[in-house]
Amino acid sequence: MPISELPSYPSEEGVISAVTVEMLKTLFPAALEEITLKAAEQRNVALWSGKATASDIAAGVALGKSVAATFLARASGDGMKNAVGTPAAWQAMADSATARGDIAWSSREVPARPPMLPLFGKVSAWMMTPDQVAADRPPPPPATGSSQMKEELAVVRNTVDHLTRAQYAIALKWNDGAGSYTPPGHWNGVALDYVRDAKMSEVRAARVFALLNVAMHDAGVGCWEAKYHYFNPRPSQLDPTIKTQIGLPNFPSYTSGHSTFSAAAASVLSSLFPGGTSDFEAMRDEAGISRLYGGIHFPSDIAEGKAHGIRIAAHTLSFARGDGTQ
Repeated sequence: MPISELPSYPSEEGVISAVTVEMLKTLFPAALEEITLKAAEQRNVALWSGKATASDIAAGVALGKSVAATFLARASGDGMKNAVGTPAAWQAMADSATARGDIAWSSREVPARPPMLPLFGKVSAWMMTPDQVAADRPPPPPATGSSQMKEELAVVRNTVDHLTRAQYAIALKWNDGAGSYTPPGHWNGVALDYVRDAKMSEVRAARVFALLNVAMHDAGVGCWEAKYHYFNPRPSQLDPTIKTQIGLPNFPSYTSGHSTFSAAAASVLSSLFPGGTSDFEAMRDEAGISRLYGGIHFPSDIAEGKAHGIRIAAHTLSFARGDGTQ
């Protein structure tokens, strides 16, 4: 093991393994045995290599568990358990869209399925109050009967009808649908390479992933709040002749989640790794346009999602500038 100049008490392996076990066994209870074995392996490596004593590790485990308890207590009241909503709440969202003269989103699944997490927009954000979430909401989408919507629908149809092989590859690259590591996981993978190349310490690496994932969580809250506030249909609902190139998500169109997540992630990573800004922005834009290539989003979904993600990330970056690291 590399020789460290840091004190061995408490053991960082003990801290990280304990906090990880406590969080993951709550989030993924079916994997409890695997998670527990991995944590024990990490602690044993520290002990067997001579990097830490048993008491160093025990102190680290106690600290890790206490930190996890704080986060689990917050999670128990963050509103996630109510994010599915009720049929009455879903119908009220559809009725609101109809009342303003729009076509309300409806599931394209056969048979139709309930929308995915309609009340996730009410889950507690990390860096934003509910009022700030509402204040940062994107402006209304084009009315479904407007000339702008007709133009955007034509753009989607023309894109998928004349899709190039390169564009199709981009749609697949950023598909990141259910059963994958999704857009937040994709961006964590991007961050991994930069953390490795920067040879960051454990604490600096942890800060990178904390800031990145806090911003993406808040992006999810903000995006879902907008999606179900407007309840806008997907392109293929308005024009069933549009052949989607990737899986059609079972929730409203406006705005694009990929665009919102990616813009928030790119903003945070650009602040942390300024030398990679052009690459992050290129990936952000590619992730957004991939949804047009897939035939599942309008151009305004993508543009407004990108702008929304940037606004949301600003809250995390404001926190980061005053967190004492600089």
